[in-house]
Amino acid sequence: MVRYLDELDVRRLLKWHDLIPAMEAALAAFSRGRVLQPVRDILTIEEGKRYVAVMPAIAEEAMGAKLVSFYPGNAGTGVPTHHALIALMRTDTGEPLAVMDGRLITEMRTAAVSAAVTKHLAAPAARVLALLGSGVQAGAHLEALSQVRDFSQVRVWSRTPDHARRFAEAHGATAMEAEAAVREADVVVTATAALAPILKGAWLKPGAHVNAVGAPRPTRRELDDDAMANTLLVDSREAARKESGDVILSKAAIFAEIGEIFAGDKAVPATSTTVFKSVGIAVEDIAAAQLVYAAAAREA
Repeated sequence: MVRYLDELDVRRLLKWHDLIPAMEAALAAFSRGRVLQPVRDILTIEEGKRYVAVMPAIAEEAMGAKLVSFYPGNAGTGVPTHHALIALMRTDTGEPLAVMDGRLITEMRTAAVSAAVTKHLAAPAARVLALLGSGVQAGAHLEALSQVRDFSQVRVWSRTPDHARRFAEAHGATAMEAEAAVREADVVVTATAALAPILKGAWLKPGAHVNAVGAPRPTRRELDDDAMANTLLVDSREAARKESGDVILSKAAIFAEIGEIFAGDKAVPATSTTVFKSVGIAVEDIAAAQLVYAAAAREA
Protein backbone atom coordinates (compact mmCIF):
# COMPACT_ATOMS: atom_id res chain seq x y z
CA MET A 1 0.00 0.00 0.00
CA VAL A 2 1.30 3.46 -0.90
CA ARG A 3 1.67 5.58 2.22
CA TYR A 4 0.84 9.27 2.45
CA LEU A 5 2.89 11.33 4.89
CA ASP A 6 1.80 14.88 5.58
CA GLU A 7 3.85 17.81 6.85
CA LEU A 8 3.23 16.90 10.48
CA ASP A 9 4.63 13.42 9.78
CA VAL A 10 7.68 14.91 8.09
CA ARG A 11 8.27 17.31 10.98
CA ARG A 12 8.12 14.44 13.48
CA LEU A 13 10.29 12.03 11.50
CA LEU A 14 13.00 14.14 9.84
CA LYS A 15 15.92 15.04 12.12
CA TRP A 16 18.92 17.28 11.47
CA HIS A 17 21.44 14.74 12.76
CA ASP A 18 20.28 12.30 10.06
CA LEU A 19 19.55 14.81 7.32
CA ILE A 20 22.86 16.71 7.25
CA PRO A 21 25.07 13.64 6.61
CA ALA A 22 22.47 12.28 4.17
CA MET A 23 22.76 15.46 2.08
CA GLU A 24 26.54 15.15 2.16
CA ALA A 25 26.36 11.56 0.92
CA ALA A 26 23.75 12.33 -1.75
CA LEU A 27 25.75 15.20 -3.24
CA ALA A 28 28.99 13.22 -3.17
CA ALA A 29 27.22 10.45 -5.13
CA PHE A 30 25.80 13.03 -7.55
CA SER A 31 29.20 14.57 -8.28
CA ARG A 32 30.71 11.10 -8.77
CA GLY A 33 28.14 10.32 -11.45
CA ARG A 34 26.14 7.78 -9.46
CA VAL A 35 22.83 9.66 -9.76
CA LEU A 36 20.58 9.94 -12.81
CA GLN A 37 19.04 13.38 -12.72
CA PRO A 38 18.15 16.01 -15.34
CA VAL A 39 18.06 19.72 -14.60
CA ARG A 40 14.58 20.54 -13.30
CA ASP A 41 11.92 21.35 -15.88
CA ILE A 42 10.31 24.66 -14.93
CA LEU A 43 7.01 25.75 -16.44
CA THR A 44 6.29 29.46 -16.24
CA ILE A 45 2.61 30.14 -15.69
CA GLU A 46 3.03 33.86 -15.02
CA GLU A 47 6.48 35.45 -15.06
CA GLY A 48 7.49 36.69 -11.63
CA LYS A 49 4.45 35.19 -9.92
CA ARG A 50 3.69 31.53 -10.71
CA TYR A 51 5.94 28.60 -11.62
CA VAL A 52 5.70 24.80 -11.48
CA ALA A 53 8.72 22.48 -11.64
CA VAL A 54 9.26 18.73 -12.03
CA MET A 55 12.35 17.24 -10.40
CA PRO A 56 13.08 13.49 -10.86
CA ALA A 57 16.15 11.64 -9.59
CA ILE A 58 17.36 8.06 -9.39
CA ALA A 59 20.06 7.21 -6.86
CA GLU A 60 21.39 3.84 -5.77
CA GLU A 61 19.08 3.56 -2.75
CA ALA A 62 16.08 5.66 -3.71
CA MET A 63 14.24 7.10 -6.68
CA GLY A 64 11.32 9.38 -7.22
CA ALA A 65 10.30 12.87 -8.21
CA LYS A 66 9.19 16.15 -6.68
CA LEU A 67 6.44 18.32 -8.11
CA VAL A 68 6.91 21.82 -6.74
CA SER A 69 5.04 25.09 -7.17
CA PHE A 70 6.85 28.39 -6.64
CA TYR A 71 4.47 31.33 -6.23
CA PRO A 72 6.51 34.37 -5.15
CA GLY A 73 3.29 36.37 -5.42
CA ASN A 74 2.17 34.62 -2.21
CA ALA A 75 4.77 36.48 -0.17
CA GLY A 76 3.13 38.42 2.65
CA THR A 77 -0.24 36.68 2.25
CA GLY A 78 0.19 33.98 4.89
CA VAL A 79 0.29 31.32 2.17
CA PRO A 80 3.78 29.78 1.62
CA THR A 81 5.57 30.67 -1.60
CA HIS A 82 6.57 27.01 -2.08
CA HIS A 83 4.39 23.89 -2.07
CA ALA A 84 5.54 20.42 -3.07
CA LEU A 85 4.72 16.73 -3.25
CA ILE A 86 7.37 14.01 -3.41
CA ALA A 87 6.69 10.53 -4.80
CA LEU A 88 9.12 7.81 -3.66
CA MET A 89 9.57 4.45 -5.46
CA ARG A 90 11.59 1.27 -5.07
CA THR A 91 14.72 1.16 -7.21
CA ASP A 92 14.63 -2.62 -7.72
CA THR A 93 11.00 -3.16 -8.79
CA GLY A 94 9.78 0.37 -9.53
CA GLU A 95 6.86 -0.03 -7.12
CA PRO A 96 5.56 3.17 -5.50
CA LEU A 97 6.26 3.40 -1.79
CA ALA A 98 4.99 6.73 -0.59
CA VAL A 99 3.76 10.19 -1.44
CA MET A 100 4.63 12.90 1.03
CA ASP A 101 4.31 16.61 1.53
CA GLY A 102 7.47 18.23 0.21
CA ARG A 103 7.26 21.80 1.51
CA LEU A 104 9.03 21.10 4.79
CA ILE A 105 11.43 18.69 3.12
CA THR A 106 12.43 21.47 0.71
CA GLU A 107 12.90 23.87 3.60
CA MET A 108 14.96 21.46 5.68
CA ARG A 109 17.09 19.88 2.96
CA THR A 110 18.13 23.32 1.70
CA ALA A 111 19.35 24.33 5.14
CA ALA A 112 20.88 20.90 5.78
CA VAL A 113 22.98 21.18 2.60
CA SER A 114 24.20 24.59 3.74
CA ALA A 115 25.05 23.09 7.13
CA ALA A 116 27.09 20.32 5.51
CA VAL A 117 28.89 22.89 3.37
CA THR A 118 29.52 25.11 6.39
CA LYS A 119 30.94 22.16 8.33
CA HIS A 120 33.53 21.67 5.58
CA LEU A 121 34.30 25.26 4.56
CA ALA A 122 33.73 27.66 7.47
CA ALA A 123 36.51 28.29 9.97
CA PRO A 124 36.27 25.87 12.90
CA ALA A 125 36.24 28.86 15.24
CA ALA A 126 33.38 30.61 13.36
CA ARG A 127 31.23 32.39 15.94
CA VAL A 128 29.37 35.21 14.12
CA LEU A 129 26.48 34.37 11.78
CA ALA A 130 24.80 36.96 9.53
CA LEU A 131 21.40 36.20 8.01
CA LEU A 132 20.28 38.38 5.11
CA GLY A 133 16.60 37.58 4.99
CA SER A 134 14.23 36.83 7.84
CA GLY A 135 11.80 34.31 6.38
CA VAL A 136 11.42 30.54 6.47
CA GLN A 137 14.90 29.79 5.16
CA ALA A 138 16.56 32.17 7.64
CA GLY A 139 14.96 30.27 10.50
CA ALA A 140 15.81 26.87 9.03
CA HIS A 141 19.42 27.93 8.42
CA LEU A 142 19.84 29.22 11.94
CA GLU A 143 18.65 25.86 13.27
CA ALA A 144 20.67 23.74 10.83
CA LEU A 145 23.94 25.71 10.95
CA SER A 146 23.82 25.65 14.75
CA GLN A 147 24.26 21.88 14.45
CA VAL A 148 27.76 22.34 12.99
CA ARG A 149 29.06 25.59 14.54
CA ASP A 150 28.61 27.20 17.95
CA PHE A 151 27.55 30.77 17.15
CA SER A 152 27.90 33.33 19.91
CA GLN A 153 26.29 36.12 17.85
CA VAL A 154 23.53 36.00 15.26
CA ARG A 155 22.75 39.08 13.17
CA VAL A 156 19.75 39.49 10.88
CA TRP A 157 18.73 41.94 8.17
CA SER A 158 15.55 42.17 6.14
CA ARG A 159 14.32 44.60 3.52
CA THR A 160 11.35 44.99 5.88
CA PRO A 161 12.85 46.17 9.19
CA ASP A 162 9.82 45.01 11.21
CA HIS A 163 10.37 41.47 9.94
CA ALA A 164 14.02 41.57 11.04
CA ARG A 165 13.03 42.85 14.48
CA ARG A 166 10.42 40.12 14.92
CA PHE A 167 12.91 37.45 13.82
CA ALA A 168 15.54 38.84 16.20
CA GLU A 169 13.11 38.79 19.13
CA ALA A 170 12.02 35.24 18.37
CA HIS A 171 15.53 33.83 17.92
CA GLY A 172 17.76 35.85 20.22
CA ALA A 173 19.41 37.61 17.29
CA THR A 174 20.30 41.26 16.64
CA ALA A 175 18.58 43.18 13.83
CA MET A 176 21.08 45.27 11.84
CA GLU A 177 21.61 46.97 8.51
CA ALA A 178 22.96 44.61 5.84
CA GLU A 179 26.50 45.98 5.73
CA ALA A 180 26.85 46.07 9.52
CA ALA A 181 25.52 42.50 9.75
CA VAL A 182 28.03 41.17 7.23
CA ARG A 183 31.14 43.05 8.36
CA GLU A 184 33.35 40.67 10.43
CA ALA A 185 30.79 37.85 10.17
CA ASP A 186 32.32 34.40 9.85
CA VAL A 187 29.34 32.81 8.07
CA VAL A 188 26.78 34.67 5.94
CA VAL A 189 23.47 33.33 4.62
CA THR A 190 21.55 35.08 1.86
CA ALA A 191 17.98 33.80 1.72
CA THR A 192 15.92 36.40 -0.14
CA ALA A 193 13.83 36.87 -3.26
CA ALA A 194 16.09 39.75 -4.31
CA LEU A 195 16.11 40.90 -7.93
CA ALA A 196 19.44 42.73 -7.57
CA PRO A 197 22.44 42.16 -5.27
CA ILE A 198 21.95 42.72 -1.55
CA LEU A 199 25.41 41.45 -0.53
CA LYS A 200 28.62 43.22 -1.59
CA GLY A 201 31.90 41.38 -1.69
CA ALA A 202 33.64 44.39 -0.17
CA TRP A 203 31.78 43.69 3.08
CA LEU A 204 33.12 40.14 3.48
CA LYS A 205 36.06 39.57 5.77
CA PRO A 206 38.88 37.36 4.39
CA GLY A 207 38.11 33.71 5.04
CA ALA A 208 34.36 34.20 5.49
CA HIS A 209 31.94 31.66 4.10
CA VAL A 210 28.67 32.51 2.28
CA ASN A 211 25.68 30.22 1.73
CA ALA A 212 23.59 31.84 -1.02
CA VAL A 213 20.24 30.08 -1.35
CA GLY A 214 17.81 32.74 -2.63
CA ALA A 215 17.13 34.57 -5.92
CA PRO A 216 16.17 31.31 -7.69
CA ARG A 217 15.80 32.59 -11.24
CA PRO A 218 18.28 33.25 -14.09
CA THR A 219 17.63 37.00 -14.02
CA ARG A 220 17.80 37.50 -10.24
CA ARG A 221 20.80 38.07 -8.01
CA GLU A 222 21.72 38.28 -4.33
CA LEU A 223 25.52 38.72 -4.62
CA ASP A 224 27.49 41.33 -6.55
CA ASP A 225 30.39 40.50 -8.88
CA ASP A 226 32.99 41.06 -6.14
CA ALA A 227 31.33 38.51 -3.89
CA MET A 228 31.01 36.03 -6.74
CA ALA A 229 34.71 36.42 -7.57
CA ASN A 230 35.63 34.42 -4.45
CA THR A 231 36.05 30.63 -4.45
CA LEU A 232 32.70 29.51 -5.87
CA LEU A 233 31.08 26.16 -5.23
CA VAL A 234 27.70 24.93 -6.47
CA ASP A 235 25.49 21.90 -5.97
CA SER A 236 25.31 21.23 -9.74
CA ARG A 237 27.37 22.94 -12.43
CA GLU A 238 24.73 22.24 -15.07
CA ALA A 239 21.86 23.53 -12.94
CA ALA A 240 23.74 26.60 -11.69
CA ARG A 241 24.67 27.65 -15.23
CA LYS A 242 21.04 27.36 -16.29
CA GLU A 243 19.14 28.59 -13.22
CA SER A 244 21.30 30.89 -11.08
CA GLY A 245 21.36 34.55 -11.99
CA ASP A 246 24.27 35.02 -9.59
CA VAL A 247 26.37 32.58 -11.63
CA ILE A 248 25.04 33.47 -15.09
CA LEU A 249 25.19 37.26 -14.82
CA SER A 250 28.51 37.47 -12.97
CA LYS A 251 30.16 34.96 -15.33
CA ALA A 252 31.96 33.66 -12.24
CA ALA A 253 34.24 30.64 -12.55
CA ILE A 254 32.97 27.59 -10.66
CA PHE A 255 35.75 26.04 -8.57
CA ALA A 256 33.90 22.78 -7.86
CA GLU A 257 30.62 21.10 -7.14
CA ILE A 258 30.26 20.76 -3.41
CA GLY A 259 29.89 17.00 -3.85
CA GLU A 260 33.48 16.91 -5.10
CA ILE A 261 34.55 18.44 -1.78
CA PHE A 262 32.38 16.03 0.22
CA ALA A 263 33.80 13.06 -1.71
CA GLY A 264 37.39 14.22 -1.15
CA ASP A 265 38.03 14.63 -4.88
CA LYS A 266 38.86 18.35 -4.54
CA ALA A 267 40.00 20.57 -1.69
CA VAL A 268 39.47 24.27 -1.02
CA PRO A 269 42.51 26.18 0.30
CA ALA A 270 42.02 26.73 4.03
CA THR A 271 42.29 30.53 3.87
CA SER A 272 39.84 31.02 0.99
CA THR A 273 36.78 33.21 1.16
CA THR A 274 34.11 30.83 -0.12
CA VAL A 275 30.68 31.16 -1.69
CA PHE A 276 28.28 28.23 -2.00
CA LYS A 277 25.54 28.99 -4.51
CA SER A 278 22.66 26.59 -3.98
CA VAL A 279 19.87 26.05 -6.48
CA GLY A 280 18.59 22.86 -4.85
CA ILE A 281 18.54 19.61 -6.80
CA ALA A 282 16.26 16.59 -6.89
CA VAL A 283 18.64 14.06 -5.34
CA GLU A 284 18.51 16.11 -2.12
CA ASP A 285 14.71 15.77 -2.02
CA ILE A 286 14.73 12.06 -2.78
CA ALA A 287 17.40 11.33 -0.16
CA ALA A 288 15.45 13.32 2.43
CA ALA A 289 12.20 11.57 1.48
CA GLN A 290 13.91 8.21 1.89
CA LEU A 291 14.88 9.17 5.44
CA VAL A 292 11.27 10.10 6.20
CA TYR A 293 9.94 6.87 4.71
CA ALA A 294 12.47 4.71 6.57
CA ALA A 295 11.64 6.42 9.87
CA ALA A 296 7.91 5.90 9.26
CA ALA A 297 8.49 2.24 8.45
CA ARG A 298 10.33 1.79 11.75
CA GLU A 299 7.29 3.19 13.58
CA ALA A 300 4.88 0.79 11.89
